[in-house]
Amino acid sequence: MRKVILLFCMSLLTLAFGKDFKLYFLGGQSNMDGYGKNTDLPPELQTPLTGVYIFHGNSAPDTVDVDGRGIWDVLHPGHGVRFFSDGRHNRLSDRFGVELTFARRLLEENPGENFAIIKYSRGGSSIDQEAAGRFGCWEPDFYTGNHINQYDHFLATLRYAFEVHDIDRDGEEDILIPTAIIWMQGESDAAFTPAIAQRYEVNLKRLMDLIRAALRMDDLPVVIGQISESGRDEEDGKVWDYLEIVKAAQVSFVNKDKTAILVTSTENYQYSDPWHYDSAGYMDLGIQFAEAVLQFYHRNSIEQ
Repeated sequence: MRKVILLFCMSLLTLAFGKDFKLYFLGGQSNMDGYGKNTDLPPELQTPLTGVYIFHGNSAPDTVDVDGRGIWDVLHPGHGVRFFSDGRHNRLSDRFGVELTFARRLLEENPGENFAIIKYSRGGSSIDQEAAGRFGCWEPDFYTGNHINQYDHFLATLRYAFEVHDIDRDGEEDILIPTAIIWMQGESDAAFTPAIAQRYEVNLKRLMDLIRAALRMDDLPVVIGQISESGRDEEDGKVWDYLEIVKAAQVSFVNKDKTAILVTSTENYQYSDPWHYDSAGYMDLGIQFAEAVLQFYHRNSIEQ
């Protein structure tokens, strides 16, 4: 009996001394995947970022079995395009996304806090089902083949991530506190027809509300990365024919949502190809996303 009581008390102590992690969801399409080259990173970003953990859900097309596999690990370079996880091991790529400078900037401002990132994104994916093409769609009611879409893979990623109660593997149960959604997407919805682009605001609001619901926080802050243009289309220089419509939709969404902020620094980035920013762009975008989150911190502290 004493042994049972002792074990029970030890379990309570374990729960009491677990860490609280501020949790960020990073989602979208290829400019959230990340095409920055690891070889372009400065020395301070070449090493693991102690105190920050990431669960990067494995990306998969629509119609295949639900994926979202991953493991919690310390944030390293290599969570860009071509990252892969089988649910037991991560295979880091030679590319990075916004996660590195995003986390580093938050740590600089709040060195005593613990941060966790859940990332799921897929290049080319749309919100509107008519723009899905071969890359996939985030609309939960988009059904084709076996009825699996990008929203299903996202939900699986969340489920796998939250099933782990000790993300830093120190023997203590941790708590994940949803803090913000970081969303970089919209190019695919700007590529097809004016009607698809004009539906973007409605589609974006629906999806952000659903992601908030999945994270169980209706007023969870959302940071939107504004899409931009490389000007490298061979025919008319315009890669995204209806860019301005989607940009206006992003502005309108943020203006109507009291807990949303728009990051517009993408207008100034250079591109490594017609669709993706260069390494410097991803490094700056991570910082700008973090600055937007810090605005929420500051605003809340004043209101309180």
